[in-house]
Amino acid sequence: MTITGQDRFLVERFLEAVSSERDAAANTLLAYERDLADFFMRSGTDTMAATPEDIRLYLEGLKQNGFAATTASRRLSTLRQYFLFLFGEGLRTDNPAIHLDSPRIPRSLPDVLREEDVNALLNTAKDKADSQPTMANLRLLALVETLYATGLRVSELVTLKRHAIRPQQPVLTIRGKGGHERLVPLGTMAKDALLLYLATFAKEKPQFKDSPWLFPSHGAAGHLTRMRVQQVLKDLAREAGVNPARLSAHKLRHAFATHLLAHGADLRAVQKMLGHADISTTQIYTHVLEERLRQLVEQKHPLAQNDVEANKDNEARKGPASVN
Repeated sequence: MTITGQDRFLVERFLEAVSSERDAAANTLLAYERDLADFFMRSGTDTMAATPEDIRLYLEGLKQNGFAATTASRRLSTLRQYFLFLFGEGLRTDNPAIHLDSPRIPRSLPDVLREEDVNALLNTAKDKADSQPTMANLRLLALVETLYATGLRVSELVTLKRHAIRPQQPVLTIRGKGGHERLVPLGTMAKDALLLYLATFAKEKPQFKDSPWLFPSHGAAGHLTRMRVQQVLKDLAREAGVNPARLSAHKLRHAFATHLLAHGADLRAVQKMLGHADISTTQIYTHVLEERLRQLVEQKHPLAQNDVEANKDNEARKGPASVN
């Protein structure tokens, strides 16, 4: 899909503005460009002629062609931002996307790894690193420990700078979406795994001594790619007896949040560590809180305790069950 003519000029102006004002990542800019190209192709209209009805019909077409509501919602968001930019620049007198409702997106719970699964992954990675302390095995352990200990997005992990890890520093400073920085605690096991990996890496890969990246590579980006991280995690899952289809870097991020809440962490604290701008994004994990509160009431509330005692008394009165 390509954008041509005046649309190309206007889209490039929009992307330049997004890049400079929001410090948007390259992948974000590519996604915006793809969304706009798809709209122009499917709607048959152009930037200056587009109407609310064109956009409504475009969204309806996505639904009829089986696109997920999340996809349609994201593309509508792109169109809103694009036309808002044009309105702000005085290139259009309206925003034809502003009054259209976003498709309803069902709130589904993330598929969360059990604590036993995560322990199996960590133990397997640790055994590999202990029995064969190669750079690859030590890097694998550092990756898994860090993902689970911090809840980082995989894009944040692979773009970590080497100076982010310091022996006496208990936290990581993360530059996340939109260029926002946040502090994330780094547990002892994750920090030890990272420092051991770095020490081995310096000996085995001296050609990377001037690389700024924590996980450098020979690729075009200069650092480990997200795809490579996913590949090594799938391989680890097979060795650990965990279904590879259930494991990804993002699943470890979900596990980080869910397991923290299950063990009593505050929702606001988890929001800050995940880097969510809005707590409503973090609230997908509140099913864990609801279960914990239910258990707390059952275990601690006086009336609940009375119900338990009453049930025991009733069972005692019935006596042993008769056998026919």
